[in-house]
Amino acid sequence: MAEKSNLPLFETKVFKNRLIFRLYALSIFISICFIFYFRILHLPDSKTAEKLAWLGALFSELWFTFYWFIGIVVRWNPSYRRTFKDRLFQRYGNVLPGIDIFVCTADPVIEPPTMVINTVLSIMAYNYPSEKMSLYLSDDGGSDLTFYALFEASRFSKEWLPFCRNFNIEPRSPEAYFRKAVEPLNDSLGSNEWSSMKNLYEDMKKRIESVAEMGRIPDDIREQHKGFLEWDTASSRRDHQTILQILIDGRDANAVDNEGQPLPTLVYLAREKRPQFHHHFKAGAMNAMIRVSSRISNSPVILNVDCDMYSSNSDSVRDALCFLMDEENDDEIGFVQFPQCFDNITKNDLYGSSLNVIMQVEIHGMDDNGGPGYIGTGCFHRRETLCGRKYKRGSKSESLRWDHHLRIQDSASVLEETCKPLASCGYEENTEWGKEMGLKYGCPVEDVLTGLAIHFRGWRSIYFNPERKGFLGVAPTALLQSLVQNKRWSEGDFQIFLSQYCPLVYGHGKIPLKLQLSYCVWLLWAPNCLASLYYVTIPSLCLLRGISLFPKILSQWSFPFIYLFMATSAYSAGEFIWCGGTLHGWWNDQRMWVYKRTTSYLFGFLDNILRLLGISKSAFVVTAKVADDDVSKRYEQELMEFGAPSPMFTILTTLAFLNALSFIGVLLKLAMHGQTLDQLAMQIVLCGLLVCLNQPLYEGIFIRKDKAKMPSSVAYKSAVFALVLCSLAYV
Repeated sequence: MAEKSNLPLFETKVFKNRLIFRLYALSIFISICFIFYFRILHLPDSKTAEKLAWLGALFSELWFTFYWFIGIVVRWNPSYRRTFKDRLFQRYGNVLPGIDIFVCTADPVIEPPTMVINTVLSIMAYNYPSEKMSLYLSDDGGSDLTFYALFEASRFSKEWLPFCRNFNIEPRSPEAYFRKAVEPLNDSLGSNEWSSMKNLYEDMKKRIESVAEMGRIPDDIREQHKGFLEWDTASSRRDHQTILQILIDGRDANAVDNEGQPLPTLVYLAREKRPQFHHHFKAGAMNAMIRVSSRISNSPVILNVDCDMYSSNSDSVRDALCFLMDEENDDEIGFVQFPQCFDNITKNDLYGSSLNVIMQVEIHGMDDNGGPGYIGTGCFHRRETLCGRKYKRGSKSESLRWDHHLRIQDSASVLEETCKPLASCGYEENTEWGKEMGLKYGCPVEDVLTGLAIHFRGWRSIYFNPERKGFLGVAPTALLQSLVQNKRWSEGDFQIFLSQYCPLVYGHGKIPLKLQLSYCVWLLWAPNCLASLYYVTIPSLCLLRGISLFPKILSQWSFPFIYLFMATSAYSAGEFIWCGGTLHGWWNDQRMWVYKRTTSYLFGFLDNILRLLGISKSAFVVTAKVADDDVSKRYEQELMEFGAPSPMFTILTTLAFLNALSFIGVLLKLAMHGQTLDQLAMQIVLCGLLVCLNQPLYEGIFIRKDKAKMPSSVAYKSAVFALVLCSLAYV
């Protein structure tokens, strides 16, 4: 028995047999060397336009090489983890720690309350002792509708949790479960209970949606809970006092489900909002919950989940604790990050939203290089890491054991009043909150910055990607949503790179060099726009002037270019398919790669430049989590959604027109003048590929008649811009 108790709670497997990958990387490096030798050897001497175009290609390829190199560093030695949950319970049993779970929502329209409570219910139903779980919903929208939905969920949980426990169902989000599950035919399998539970859920959902349609809480409902009185004194969602209500007090002996089992503590929090105070978006909400929870439950482990990321695996808590409580490694592990996965990805991943390559390849590589970054959801933290504690080897971290855990014994009503000041606007004035304590402020991607700061303090992190995904969320269902989301990510990441927290500077001597470079894969998304914009515009414009930027197709110098293109495309497609995608999905991903780099990353880059010049400030944009029926139908049919005018669409359409005009123009010129294709063949192929990638844009401009077609105003402006650029090519 003693020997068994010393067994590890998890194991790590590092891919050692990476010979083929390393031979591939070596062959690409050799090809790159030949390409640079060609560029320098054939640098034009005289013509200014040709020389500038040539130098532009050289510098773009230098950037692509650097970015390829850090990508290879990330992929060099990916590591994979496996947990032993049976050993966890054998070793710790009743002294397993408490866990505080934070769910953030900000807008009841963009993030409907029914979606929010499905996330809440899926987490309340974890396969973990309920009396050790406390769930906090932060409502930055300050909506009484969200509070009402949570109130309904608190009552429904008394039926739902026993149902999940008795039938061991997955997933434990009612909406997701009843959407995917087939009703049992045999009564012994619980068909009566199944039907009854589905009816209870549908009734609750209808009540919430009917109240949402009314736009107000009826008086008979308001009388059911004292918490509704808080909205009598709230001016607006941006101007109200702290609203804190403990809907279920897990310490109360009467807080039980319909089988007499304890329920988790459930808390609603709308922190104070005043127009004259900056509220720091999600980071501010998280920090308020850290403080409030420290008074109510004070669990040593904190899980935070976005409101659209329901739990898909009821054992996720136990998986995370296998890392945090392993005797050999637990002292240095600051957080355990689960992948961000999505429940609504189309078969061919229309908008490249699955993030499969990032989640299944890149972050596994970061794990071996020193630990994954914090991605803002599906992450289990030690409370002390979020409170600014530094890790020092040899020093003992805070014990996670339940028997070392002190909980406040005050009543729920007393706690509600004493905790309100912790979520007030002025509490953080002249404190270290947002600087050295809690999540970092001042960055659109506060999660990445916070995780980086935790690494700087000496903590390690773990990436765990179980076979059954821990959390499933909602990916954007429209092109503009996806581009705006990626703009925020790239802007925030590049802001970190330009700040005092740049891993290549501030991280020197604090985190491994491999981890510094691994972070740069994300932090340098935005600058990719420059080289990418060059490659989708200048080679096409040069075609119109007959300027060649590549070797003749029959020249020996063409081999490195051809091999580089073929090998990287084959590897990229293979990697994408290995991660669960399709060949068509890979092609869609390549299209989105171009679209994001020429719009999202461009705006993210420019916003950072303007911010440095003091002209603009960063802003946080919440991505819509729902779409109307027409949008959803087109998304399922994998038809790109355009519809509304946008500067991003203007750029994409201008580039699409530019490449089409250049492609058609050079073919007409060759046909009319009888010139050989040899000199310009590689450039024509590049331009032709860009035309093929833009097929959905051409359909949206010329063929489609639905509401999601490209707006005529965008098409007209873009056509003029493209013609002007083509005219300048002849100047």
